[in-house]
Amino acid sequence: MALKRRSKVNPNFSMSSMTDIVFLLLIFFMVTSTLVAPNALKLLLPQSSHQTSATAIATVSITSDLNYYVGTTQVPLEDIEGILQHKFRTENIAEPTVSLHCDQNIPLHAMVKVMNIAKDNKWKLILATQAK
Repeated sequence: MALKRRSKVNPNFSMSSMTDIVFLLLIFFMVTSTLVAPNALKLLLPQSSHQTSATAIATVSITSDLNYYVGTTQVPLEDIEGILQHKFRTENIAEPTVSLHCDQNIPLHAMVKVMNIAKDNKWKLILATQAK
């Protein structure tokens, strides 16, 4: 009594589903890698061996030619306090933290002006540096 199978199993393997997954992962990593660098200004930061783990809510940058930026928008020094107060008020942030990115070649008084704005408003301030 010989039993025969009615359907034969196909030994071929289809790679189409695997390539779909690879392309989806590729697209995912390409999109997320553009979100890694929040500060798009080219600054030469001073070096430090101590790093903090606090996350900043707003970023203030000072370039070597003394241009002030909030995020990536250039603003005059006089408007920084009002812009940050408005941002923190509209987002209902109880304890705001500001990250200060300064080029290492700027005069100290330019950095101190922004530090005084943060101190007057009782905001936490992080001075951004490069790791050694």
